[in-house]
Amino acid sequence: MTETSDTRAAGSAADPPRPGGLHRLMRYLPLIAPVLLWAVPCWLLLHAGQHWPLPVTLTGTFLFALGLVGMPFAMVRGHGRRQQDAAAIVGDSLLGGIWVLFTWSVLLGVLLRLALTVAGVADGEGRARIVTWAVLGVTAALLAWGYAEARRVPRVRRVEVQLPRLGAGLDGTRVALITDTHYGPLDRARWSARVCDTVNTLEADLVCHTGDIADGTAERRRAQAAPLGTVRATHGRVYVTGNHEYYSEAQGWVDLMDELGWEPLRNRHVLVERGGDTLVVAGVDDVTAESSGLPGHRASLQRALDGADPAHPVLLLAHQPKFIDRAAAAGVDLQLSGHTHGGQIWPFHYLVRLDQPAVAGLSRHGDRTLLYTSRGTGFWGPPFRVFAPSEITLLVLRAPAAGTP
Repeated sequence: MTETSDTRAAGSAADPPRPGGLHRLMRYLPLIAPVLLWAVPCWLLLHAGQHWPLPVTLTGTFLFALGLVGMPFAMVRGHGRRQQDAAAIVGDSLLGGIWVLFTWSVLLGVLLRLALTVAGVADGEGRARIVTWAVLGVTAALLAWGYAEARRVPRVRRVEVQLPRLGAGLDGTRVALITDTHYGPLDRARWSARVCDTVNTLEADLVCHTGDIADGTAERRRAQAAPLGTVRATHGRVYVTGNHEYYSEAQGWVDLMDELGWEPLRNRHVLVERGGDTLVVAGVDDVTAESSGLPGHRASLQRALDGADPAHPVLLLAHQPKFIDRAAAAGVDLQLSGHTHGGQIWPFHYLVRLDQPAVAGLSRHGDRTLLYTSRGTGFWGPPFRVFAPSEITLLVLRAPAAGTP
């Protein structure tokens, strides 16, 4: 008995295993990443063989250092407790701008130098300056284009989706999907109204919003969200929460959407009936809801499908694509999601792919389940979209052709 006790005591006193190098790196990544974002372009554009006049080098270096210090400061004041919209706009714009500049500094810093070498351009100040001006030109063009893409009313993307269990009476059902509107520091009330006008031209049977309505509370962003009350649909307008609702008093957004005539599908379902056939339209809270601490907020597919006839096809609204594992296990026919923004600013989609099973478009998961991931209707943070255009989606549901097993 004594030996066992001593062994346990020794075991409990043993030092815990030390974290590996990768774990330590990830812990410091929030500190390392901003330094790299600003330091790499600064070095490549100002110090890597260009030999600019000293005032140019000093001024440029000072501006990069100012950005390194100012960007996190502005973002904290903009997105922290103070919620200062002007600071958020500055911080978000700096983040988007330096991400694009960093990306193309690295790409052109390598590829263009290689191309110039192959072309016989001697290494030296001339070649370095060609690279610098090319990087600045590409960055400026992409940011101008990306800003216009972010602020425009999204194009309508039409997608036909065949669901083997869909009854013939529901063939041709039109489902309009908007998501990730992210009403925020930049006032987009007019943009919101134009988006809703575009949705109304689609003459949808069902309109869905799969979350991340805004950044900020419902009271603060009410004017931007108000046009959602004008959206029309034959069979209803349904909504589920996204993770950003849980940063901004989620229940307030649920209440406002209800007030605007949208039906919040908080772990519940409604039925769409047409031509003698029935479609189950279910929704779940975002997967982050449970950790928010709000009473009654959590994702439960079991509750959402409780009482639904298992013979009927199921259309599920879930904000994040990674809910698809649970949806496929439950035999859901089609899940609609957003969250990813399609990466929003290339090549960020490679990082999104580490967390989500799909970034954009239609994908199959398991034998029955399809997932449609929208690139989002608005934008989060940086007011830019580069190679990841926003969308309003019209999904046309198709029943199997007669005689198809």
